Amino acid sequence: MTQQMYTEKKYQDLAEKYNVAAPRYTSYPTMPYWDIDAFNQEAWKRSVKLSFMESNQKDGISLYVHLPFCESLCTYCGCNTRITKNHGVEEPYIKAVLKEWKKYREIMEDKPVIREIHLGGGTPTFFSPENLHRLIYGLMEGSDVHPEAEFSFEAHPANTTEDHLQTLYDLGFSRLSLGIQDFDPKVQFIIHREQSFEQVKSVTQAARKIGYTSINYDLIYGLPLQTPQGLINTINMVAELMPDRIAFYSYAHVPWVKPGQRRFTEADLPDTEIKSKLYEIGRSLLKGYGYIEVGMDHFALLSDDLCMAQHNGNLHRNFMGYTHQHTQLLIGLGVSAISDSWYAFAQNVKVVEDYISLVDNNMGLVHKGTSPVFKGHLLTNDDLIIRKHILNIMCKGETSWDYHLETLPSLFDALDRLQPLADDRLIELNSSGLKVTPAGKRFLRNICMALDARLWIDKPKTQLFSMAI
Repeated sequence: MTQQMYTEKKYQDLAEKYNVAAPRYTSYPTMPYWDIDAFNQEAWKRSVKLSFMESNQKDGISLYVHLPFCESLCTYCGCNTRITKNHGVEEPYIKAVLKEWKKYREIMEDKPVIREIHLGGGTPTFFSPENLHRLIYGLMEGSDVHPEAEFSFEAHPANTTEDHLQTLYDLGFSRLSLGIQDFDPKVQFIIHREQSFEQVKSVTQAARKIGYTSINYDLIYGLPLQTPQGLINTINMVAELMPDRIAFYSYAHVPWVKPGQRRFTEADLPDTEIKSKLYEIGRSLLKGYGYIEVGMDHFALLSDDLCMAQHNGNLHRNFMGYTHQHTQLLIGLGVSAISDSWYAFAQNVKVVEDYISLVDNNMGLVHKGTSPVFKGHLLTNDDLIIRKHILNIMCKGETSWDYHLETLPSLFDALDRLQPLADDRLIELNSSGLKVTPAGKRFLRNICMALDARLWIDKPKTQLFSMAI
């Protein structure tokens, strides 16, 4: 057996061993472990005000706006969406979002300094350029813009026009993320996400001509009917356009949460061995084209800010994913949007009609309040300590602790859970910290899960998360 064959077999054995249901750790605690009984609106408002006072003038704040509407259902999608071809929904939804923002402004009691705006979905480009202008203008009215501000939005290549691109660019947007997933026609058909290479090329070229400085493509491995050769073809086509960033995600099969995924069955999905090969093929090709692996599931060119942030130790991760910007306060606006004050998390209701009604009536589901929040979590001191270590692992690939300062029994417990990962040479472990090895980068979710005190205290009896591999 050659060294290469031994390495491939070893990796395959590890993939089988660690292919367990695991969170993606965009937050800690993860949402299934939020203590919703201890949460209340008044505590949430206090945490927002405190975080704003501590950080606004220095770092500014981030805004995430969830725009849920899509004209058709992409069956792989795990996002909260509303399928409709009725564009009459745009205006009342934007009015509700701006009302919610006004209520947050009342909590802040001072002029916010906006550092990040991200429009996610759904399909933000479902909305007309005119309505997107109305939305962004309303958010920025009476606010200051941070000198290092960066605004970004997600878009569907099949419905994004030059008018969309120009309107948002004129409002300060410089980053664009296109959902590609796969160019293989068979895969596109079964996941109901069809766009041509020419459409993607046209939007990409138009954005660059207008002046966008960073373009991201989303790709997914592990999709139904996906094959190694099909993925090779997709990445070679992507490389013709050389986006600045690529998010290379593992498909999350959660049909008990997203019934649309029942359009296909597990028999249509690559097994663990093939899915692992798909990842390794994609990773190797992307590195060959000059992309640097950043954190988990992300690749960027050396010139991109995400890559430079990793090099400089400034990489950050929040509910929006990886970012080179670090703000303490993230306000999520819109249906199902999640906010993070650093001291607490809060999520809005998940049904559009409920969201609009609650904002219009100035009612929260917990008490009368300022936002249509229906659940959340107040972070304990222990949560904050573990959150710090998980963020360090996800963003820096290492973390260290001091038992004299961090008197947290779960850190001692985590050492036992981390030892098998050290034995498999996925981490370098000692009594005061760990460092992820090159082989361990593929298993960041498993490494973080070993520190997840709330998960180990109350192990799930049913599958709550997608598989790690």
